[in-house]
Amino acid sequence: MAAASTAPNSSGWAKAHFSSSSSSLMDLGFISLKKKKPNKKRGSFSIHSALHSPSVLHFPNQPYQQPVITKHDTPVKPKTHQQPAQWNLLQRAAAMALDMAEGALVTHELRLPLPKTADPQVQIAGNFAPVPEQPVQRELPVTGAIPECINGVYLRNGANPLFEPVAGHHFFDGDGMVHAVSINDGSASYACRFTETQRLVQERELGRPVFPKAIGELHGHSGVARLILFYARGLFGLVDHNNGTGVANAGLVYFNDRILAMSEDDLPYQVRITPSGDLETVGRYDFDSQLKSTMIAHPKVDPVSKELFALSYDVIQKPYLKYFKFSPDGKKSPDVEIPLPVPTMIHDFAITENFVVIPDQQVVFKLQEMITGGSPVIYDDKKKSRFGILAKNARDASDVIWVESPDTFCFHLWNAWEEPESDEVVVIGSCMTPPDSIFNECDETLESVLSEIRLNLKTGKSTRRQILSTSEQVNLEAGMVNRNKLGRKTRYAYLAIAEPWPKVSGFAKVDLSTGEVKKFIYGDRKYGGEPCFLPRDHASENEDDGYILAFVHDEKTWKSELQIVNAMNLQLEASVKLPSRVPYGFHGTFVDSKDLESQA
Repeated sequence: MAAASTAPNSSGWAKAHFSSSSSSLMDLGFISLKKKKPNKKRGSFSIHSALHSPSVLHFPNQPYQQPVITKHDTPVKPKTHQQPAQWNLLQRAAAMALDMAEGALVTHELRLPLPKTADPQVQIAGNFAPVPEQPVQRELPVTGAIPECINGVYLRNGANPLFEPVAGHHFFDGDGMVHAVSINDGSASYACRFTETQRLVQERELGRPVFPKAIGELHGHSGVARLILFYARGLFGLVDHNNGTGVANAGLVYFNDRILAMSEDDLPYQVRITPSGDLETVGRYDFDSQLKSTMIAHPKVDPVSKELFALSYDVIQKPYLKYFKFSPDGKKSPDVEIPLPVPTMIHDFAITENFVVIPDQQVVFKLQEMITGGSPVIYDDKKKSRFGILAKNARDASDVIWVESPDTFCFHLWNAWEEPESDEVVVIGSCMTPPDSIFNECDETLESVLSEIRLNLKTGKSTRRQILSTSEQVNLEAGMVNRNKLGRKTRYAYLAIAEPWPKVSGFAKVDLSTGEVKKFIYGDRKYGGEPCFLPRDHASENEDDGYILAFVHDEKTWKSELQIVNAMNLQLEASVKLPSRVPYGFHGTFVDSKDLESQA
């Protein structure tokens, strides 16, 4: 697929496809790979853009369709030994020596087969591949009519590598890119831009990737070597890792007049929508010097109090987990240190009206495994999964209530609420098995089962039930409830149908009490991503009175669009034809026009 016109800030091989990035595991709360038995030999590296892309993220040990390279998809190679003019002689010599060492390491790595979870030919094939930046393009073709109540901007984050990977790469490693569709009185415009993280700015100046990729590269002895090389570059002043190493590619939230792009390996980055509908990065945002640690990519905004709640985890030193909140005007509470025996991967959490619900599950960090050639992230089947229930206003963790929930791993939690009559907190999440299948090759087929987990605060016991009937069971991952009901009992959830995994063939509207499921299927080789529910009227008595927004890509025509679906009857209201391809990505949000006017 030929890339569309390139914006002034576009660079690297994203003009044809993608790049690398991720953050040093030392600064990051993310994951690396466990190498298992290789499943194919690795030849010379080339980038593929296939209409029939192979499965990504979860790869059973079985043959898969080799991507087909097209004549338009010739990657731009990273430049080597590009030295900034301000480097002194010592720095230039150190850079050359470290480049040689890195070259030898890459040569060694490429002699060995990569697991599919770290093979860029698999991970970023087809519409998982990157695109160049796009400046604003207005007056886009619209089929149907955009509902009058929709005025504002739909934003969605995703991983979009700036440079071609030199070795291992996982889809989650890509640089953050935000795609924005602005809607005003039935007219739509589109733009996409990289979030200008510290690592992206530095790598762009150097002309190649230098920051380690947390998932695709940091495993085994070569992962240790990469960390040593990276910190050696820092020692000589060739890179700066003191001001963030994250990619800001996962979550988006609008809070305190700011749009924040996040990944759990760094502080958030503030992104601004310009009056023209373009995107610009304001910078790394520390809440006026209040936030001293990383913040996970799924903070929660309470729809009533307007407070923002968040977690931060550390993989190196205690406290491994901290909880904090921000008042509506951005004032941070003191950190509450949550006692955990080992550093745990916590990608998401939930809130209720009075509590935060913290999952402490079985995917943990064990950095010493790298020394023996393994992955620093492992599934610990001896650890017991549990949920911590903590008061939102807690000043310490002395009153946290831990409730065990055996063999439960939820990558995402969709909502939670209190049922005082039974002394229970109800948690809605998608339980994933095998727990580490997103990151490691395995023989089992991945399942993501929408579940109701009841945590009894008096007895300390839990129960879990599958919400969908066995005959209706499909993988449900990525989605949301009506955000005006977050933390309160909800009837509906809107979730991506991740079939065939990891592609999204449509979305499901699920009645959480009855298990009734209604499906909207894109059909005819069209696939999408996370459905974003937008309430029509905040005062509406009907919880499902609103619209579903989702990017959809046609793998036959290689065209993308924004679809707008009535959430009550699942009828397509409008589709906005987009000027360039939108890769499959992660999480999004909608910011209405009134909020845009008050952006900081």
